Formats: sequence, C-alpha cells, structure tokens
Amino acid sequence: MYEHDVIVVGAGGAGLRAAIAAQEEGADVAIVSKLHPVRSHTGAAEGGINAALREGDSWQDHAYDTMKGSDYLGDAPAIETLCQDSPEEVIQLEHWGMAFSRDDDGRVSQRPFGGLSFPRTTYAGAETGHQLLHTMYEQLVKRGVTVYDEWYVSDLAVTDESRPEDRTCHGVVAYDIQTGELSGFRATEGVVLATGGPGQVFDHTTNAVANTGDGVAMAYRAGVPMEDMEFIQFHPTTLPSTGVLITEGVRGEGGILYNADGERFMFEHGYANNDGELASRDVVSRAELTEVNEGRGIDDEYVHLDMRHLGENRIVDRLENIVHLSKDFEGVNPLEEPMPVKPGQHYAMGGIETDENGETCVGGLYAAGECACASVHGSNRLGGNALPELIVFGKRAGQHAAGKDLGAAEIETGQRGEYELGEVDAPVEPGEVEPAGDAVADGGVAADAGTVDGHDVVERAIERERRRIRALMDREEGVQHAEIRSDVQETMTRNVNVFREEEGLKRALEDIAEARERYGDVFVKDPSRTFNTDLIQTIETRNILDLAEAITLGALARKEFRGAHWRAEAQERDDDEWLKHTMLSWNDGSPELWYKPVILEGENKTYEPKIRSY
Repeated sequence: MYEHDVIVVGAGGAGLRAAIAAQEEGADVAIVSKLHPVRSHTGAAEGGINAALREGDSWQDHAYDTMKGSDYLGDAPAIETLCQDSPEEVIQLEHWGMAFSRDDDGRVSQRPFGGLSFPRTTYAGAETGHQLLHTMYEQLVKRGVTVYDEWYVSDLAVTDESRPEDRTCHGVVAYDIQTGELSGFRATEGVVLATGGPGQVFDHTTNAVANTGDGVAMAYRAGVPMEDMEFIQFHPTTLPSTGVLITEGVRGEGGILYNADGERFMFEHGYANNDGELASRDVVSRAELTEVNEGRGIDDEYVHLDMRHLGENRIVDRLENIVHLSKDFEGVNPLEEPMPVKPGQHYAMGGIETDENGETCVGGLYAAGECACASVHGSNRLGGNALPELIVFGKRAGQHAAGKDLGAAEIETGQRGEYELGEVDAPVEPGEVEPAGDAVADGGVAADAGTVDGHDVVERAIERERRRIRALMDREEGVQHAEIRSDVQETMTRNVNVFREEEGLKRALEDIAEARERYGDVFVKDPSRTFNTDLIQTIETRNILDLAEAITLGALARKEFRGAHWRAEAQERDDDEWLKHTMLSWNDGSPELWYKPVILEGENKTYEPKIRSY
C-alpha cells in the first residue's frame, strides 16, 4: 500500500493544479493517473481561457455572461468564484511561462467567443490546452510531486455508513497497467478526483478514448450524488469523419458558417440575429442540425465553416493546427476551401456534486474539472470557461484537501437543507440488474464496529476489487465489453443527442438495461497481466453504463427546453417548475431521483432569469 497526505486521481489540468496547490500548502501529494500527464485530454483543448483582464471588462460582466449562458441553472457562488479567481490564475500561468499569444503591443491577446459580451478569451494559438498542460507539468516536476502514471484507479475506499453524508473516503484502489499489480493508495488528508468527462458514452465525440467518466461513476457508487447529468454539450464544429474538434476560435476570429445553398444561415434564417456564428454553442448546434434536417445540409450530414477570407498570415499565426487537422482528417485545405463540420458530443455540464471548494458530501473526497459539478455551467457551458474551471477549482480543491481554510461554502452538498424527491416514468427498472442490497453496493467498505481505521478501509477495498478482477479474468467465455460499449454508444448518439424525444429516451433506457444484463456475462479474453487493456476497458464499460443511464434518466425526467437540453414535447423553459438541479443518488444499486434549488443569489446581486437570446 502507498500512503500520501493527498491523492489526486487524474493528471489533466484540474489534477495538475490541485496537486500543485496541495503541495504549496505543505502536503505530501501524489498523482495517480491512467495516462502520463501530458497525454491527458486537457491537451486537446484549443480555444482559450476566459478572464476579465482588460479595461472595460469586469468579473461581474463575466459572471453575468456565464449565468446567462447557463440558462439560469448555474449556482451564483460557484460562477462568481470562477470569474473572480480566473484573472489571477491566468496571470499565474503567464508567470510560470505559458506561451500565450500576444498583440503587437506585447499584451496577452484576447478574442471574442460565443456568448461573451467582451472579447475576454485568452489563448495560445489554437493549442491553449496543450500549452497549459505542459506549463503545469513543468511546475509539477519542479516541485518533485510523485506521479504514478499508467495506474488505473478502479475504486474508492469509502466507509459504509448508511447516509453518504456520514461516510469518509480514505483512499483509492488502482491497477498498475504495466505490471498487473493491484494496490491501495491511502490518503491521510483527502482524495481529489480530476478524471475528466464521459465522452465515450457517445460514438461521435471530441473526447479521447480514455474519457470514460471513471471518477463520476466511482463517486456515484460510493454515495456521492450526480448533478444535472442530462446537460451534455454538443460542440457545433467537429470534423464529420472523426469527431475531432475545430475550435470556436475559428468563429471567434471571423469564420463563417454556410449551408448547402451558400446562405449564412445563422443570420439569414434568424437563429441568432445579433451574434450569428458567435451565439452560444447550444444555439449554433441546433441551428446546424435544423439546416441538415430541413434539407439544406451538405451530403445530408454537415455544413461548411469558411475561414479563407481571414487570410493565410492570420490563419497560420492564430489557427495553424486547424489547417493540419482539416488536411489530415478530411483531406480539405481550409486555406483554399471551407471545412465540413457538424455537432459532436463535447462536454458534460453535470457531474459529481461539489461545493465551490471542490468538496463532496463524503468526507475527504473532492472533485474538480469536468468530472465535477459546482455548478458553474448550469445547462450550457460558454466556450472558454472550461480551462479556467480547471485551474480555479483544481486549485481550491487541492488547497482544501491539504487543510487550508477557504471559509464556509455557500453551496450545500448531499441531501441536506432544501430538497425534494422526484420520480420518472421509466420503461424499465434502472440500476444494477441484481443489486447487492447493502451499503457495499454503494461503494462503501464494510468495517468492524467502533473506530474505523483508514488503513483497514483501504485493505478491504483492495480485497473487494481483487475478487471482482479475478471473476472477470476467470470467466472463459461470454460477451466481450466492446460489443456492449458499441451498442450503448450507438443508442446514446441516436436517442440522447441534440434533439430529444420521449420515445427515443425510453428506447435508450431499454437498450441500456439490456446492455446491463449482457454485462453480467462479460469476460476478459486477454489472460495476461501486463498492459491488459482488455481488462481496463471492461471495467470502464461498467462506468459507461452507469453514466449513460444517468444522462438518459435526467433527460427523461426534465420536461422543459433549457440550454443544451431540447425536448420535443416541451419547447419552453419552465422556471416555475424546473429552476432546480436534477440529482441522482445510487441508493443500494437503484438510482434515486431528487432535486435541489438553484442558487441565484450572488455576492452583491440576485441573477433574475431573463429571455436568453443572441
């Protein structure tokens, strides 16, 4: 067993920032990651980091834009924390040597992004995430933080009290991909989950193959509620053949969307008469698919994104990697012709419920980045707000886990304070096919009566995980995970996409329930212990099942049209009934649906819901 003060799971932007912050507080910190840090998915982020840095801009304006973009489902304490802290964190990155693009006068460049009232998106060409990742990894190495890379964390070591709010996380269980060793990592102060999003729930996604929502699923099964899982962002500009992202920065620099008739449809068809291509992402994605569905798409699949008029010098200076991506994956040179683009799954607004300090309702367990939901993004994330979320809340989670007093959180976690139970008309019984019926099914570890010893809790978690892996490896025949995963991805892309209908959502739940039954017969074909990706992906597929079901249940329950969640049967935003967060708790292997209010009261103002138009 390995032991440190703070264990950070995941080595992307949020994980690196959490580890640096905890180390600066004097903690002995270790990162446990299934990827080497610089291979983390943060490196694929292209557009930029929103921060109010210039005269004429303010954190208050940034907060208003973010709340409006969220369609008034964001929580004001989290949004204001993001917008107040982001300028300082961007300046810190610059001092650490991040190679931001600069204007002729030497100032860090900022450009317009969708849904922003001021050009506040700071960037490094179209490789902002790559630059951020390498800059922070340098700081990690400088500080001598221990990194266990290519260790796959598959379970949390959490005590088994009946109420999740009374439980404590003492560490994690991880599998060494290189050797096959299964071991525990005990955290004497706290565990920070920074495992990224659930992109592999869908088959057309900008996300890396590694983005299987592991942290969210593990926390869910350990009793931490998932919040607003139905809100999935579909980025309007991805390459049709691969899902590779084409940054919003192309439109921020002046790129134009055209349909098959050569019409600039964002204006000409009235989707966004003021902001056009720079409307919020949910608005642009729906517009593109409407054009395709009404017969004005190209090859009945995509639209064109044209940036030729920007000129080669500007394109190469600010968007050079976009030229390479388009050439390599579509065979299109965007210096000479427009690029084909269509919406693709990009980001999860929901995730592990946390407060503005990154803390969950389970003691000693934190989350930051895309796997977490504070909630900053509500029902729709603005472009350029993901990277500041990583560094702002990664830092706060790391500091708090290491013992720094950040003051009392305004956001409550767990079933405390004001909440209401909900129900959903599902066509099948959701959850595990054969739930165990006790706290262990929640991810808790049964412990002896009396004082719980953290070392003992981790040891019991190791033994439980050892039995699970042995069962998977000992089965000689059955269903392979790839078949199950592919079927789930297909039904999610078909039925839980940009446009959602009740019949399709129910069909997806039926497909997921069938996949769960088949997962009971899953087996690992590869018998080896070294680099057994078949085993890792089989474990990941269970996480995909849990998250696919959660996304679909939330989408079926929420009968309104808000942000990224479009419902054919409910074409209006309903603030009287639905100005609340959708919550799911594991509850002995069966999802429990409940709701809690949105917090619209900020530091100095209350954000009043208004009609959201661009």
